Amino acid sequence: MSKIAFIFPGQGSQTVGMMKEFYDNYPIVRDVFKEADEALGFSISTMCFEGPEDQLRLTYNTQPAILTCSIAAMKVLNENGIEPDIAAGHSLGEYSALVAAGAISFADAVRTVRKRGKFMQEAVPVGEGSMAAVLGLDSDKIVEICKSVEAATGKAVQAVNFNCPGQVVIAGAVEGVNKAIEELKTAGAKRTILLPVSAPFHSSLMKPASIRLAEELKNVAFHDAKIPVVANVTAQGETSAVEIQELLVKQAAMPVLWETSVRNMIDSGVTSFVEVGPGKVLTGFTKKIAKEFTGLNVEDEASLEKTLAYFKEVR
Repeated sequence: MSKIAFIFPGQGSQTVGMMKEFYDNYPIVRDVFKEADEALGFSISTMCFEGPEDQLRLTYNTQPAILTCSIAAMKVLNENGIEPDIAAGHSLGEYSALVAAGAISFADAVRTVRKRGKFMQEAVPVGEGSMAAVLGLDSDKIVEICKSVEAATGKAVQAVNFNCPGQVVIAGAVEGVNKAIEELKTAGAKRTILLPVSAPFHSSLMKPASIRLAEELKNVAFHDAKIPVVANVTAQGETSAVEIQELLVKQAAMPVLWETSVRNMIDSGVTSFVEVGPGKVLTGFTKKIAKEFTGLNVEDEASLEKTLAYFKEVR
């Protein structure tokens, strides 16, 4: 039997005004934003709908904002009878996936990712860390070059996001990333793009954030997931509350195995991927990983109508 996967976006998908159309049209969405505002003690709703953009871009604001928007979009899908058989999320999106699976409450998730963003930002002083996307080079070659640069310079640099064929993101100290970029270009990378981020996410430099997050997660009630959630760290479906908590701690300072996660979901019987929340980044990755599978997204009325029409037809 064909399965539906809900996939949830991570940082970088935020835009001022996201989810406003749903907020105006659906009481359930207004309930989600009200719960988020109360859990956080300030209006994340206002920040999502009105900005300012420079505030929304701050990691500790971006993370709860995207999570709130993702859960709001999911509730609209649920109201229309669309439920996932499996869930996954890219980095921050894994928390949205865990809410979808009933492994953690929405209020706990939104508070936790606010602190996670703060811990990640504080792990490396602004200006000392960097990230870059590497296009058109084999992932094994990227890993090998990063290791050799790190060994030669003593500056951290690692492959941290294995997104899709031909796209890997590296992260680390500014000097390490810059040197790796030089060598990756020499090795045949078609393009390298420095990313506009304020910290080297998922690199070993995030270990201080991981340690602080471990303490924070002790205050969160975890439950066994009702559906498998594919963890970034293992690319495997997890349901155990204990395992989920441990993997979230590791996730902050370890690579996101997104391409393998998607392939493993396909192997488990998934034929439709629905990106739930702002943007279409993951839908783009899915098309590059497996062109023959259906990739949909839900972030506004137009994308919702298209997704509902598709499921009406296939059912």
